[in-house]
Amino acid sequence: MTRDFSHLPYRPNVGAVLFNAQGRVLVARRADLPNAEGAAGGWQLPQGGIDAHEDPAGAVLRELAEEIGTANARIIGEHPEWLTYDLPAHLLGVSLGGRYRGQRQRWFALRFLGTDAEIRLDADPHPEFDAWRWADLAELPVLAPDFKRTIYAVLAVSFAPYAVPG
Repeated sequence: MTRDFSHLPYRPNVGAVLFNAQGRVLVARRADLPNAEGAAGGWQLPQGGIDAHEDPAGAVLRELAEEIGTANARIIGEHPEWLTYDLPAHLLGVSLGGRYRGQRQRWFALRFLGTDAEIRLDADPHPEFDAWRWADLAELPVLAPDFKRTIYAVLAVSFAPYAVPG
């Protein structure tokens, strides 16, 4: 028997496309998918929920600090629309506390102002990621989990002007 989750709302969320000085993007491997080294689907961009009464721009910097240990970045762009994705069937009722059918996301392009040494995945007591690297923006759709690929393809086009040394 399949349960119907279509009545569940989307969780408000922000995402960060963090560009380094060479125009490459930070991707991180989910700690709960440790065997994804080099394989598609285990890598993603930093993202997280928007707290009550929090603006998206503030939320994206907070999420960077929580997930990668630094918010030493400045916002250089924003995708003009909210993007949504639905969770795959096996995660519905389980992921996101079982309260959401997916996420409604506001995406930001940011320029990293620090050094690689500032990136600390162990800054949070329960790290979401266990590895990170710089990737070409065009790689995003291939690296992403299936259910996030469409969004990552949109971001690869939308944020292409920022994928330059700067």
